[in-house]
Amino acid sequence: MKKIIAVVAFVVLSTTVFAQKQMYKTTTASIGFFSKATLEDIDAKNNQVTGLLDASTGNLAFIVVIKSFEFDKALMQTHFNDNYMESDTYPKSTFDGKITNNADVKYGTNGSYSVTVSGKLTIHGVTKEVTATGKADVNGSTVTLTSKFKVKLEDYNIKNDKIKNIASEIEVSVSAAMVKQ
Repeated sequence: MKKIIAVVAFVVLSTTVFAQKQMYKTTTASIGFFSKATLEDIDAKNNQVTGLLDASTGNLAFIVVIKSFEFDKALMQTHFNDNYMESDTYPKSTFDGKITNNADVKYGTNGSYSVTVSGKLTIHGVTKEVTATGKADVNGSTVTLTSKFKVKLEDYNIKNDKIKNIASEIEVSVSAAMVKQ
């Protein structure tokens, strides 16, 4: 009898814990970067970013495949992957963090909410703590997270060439429409 009660209690507890999770996911988030440079501006986009948000805790994670960035010019893409990002050695970048003011976001109520995100950003094999502000736009079962922030090349051991073809600080933009699972 005690075993049956224990099993029933475990099932009820597990169901309650899993029911409390509010998971949102995307495989088509967009990350772009812009560099104002001496010779020409550099603009790239990657629309194959995977992201996961646990709305019950605010935990947030993204994985970016570096070779999925697309440029207007093929030569820029080659230089980006070979000379700057060394994509064969460092094939992905990740973010693992949390919406620090998650209680302010009403996931069940349509609207736009200001958010602050903090966590570990890994680029080029280097991990740094970062904090950025942005928005969480709730529309039914979709939460769209957007943000813009700056990344310094030297913080991630990305070498710039002598004529500074790319800026030493890059503007990164994120737009992730995440659907409730």
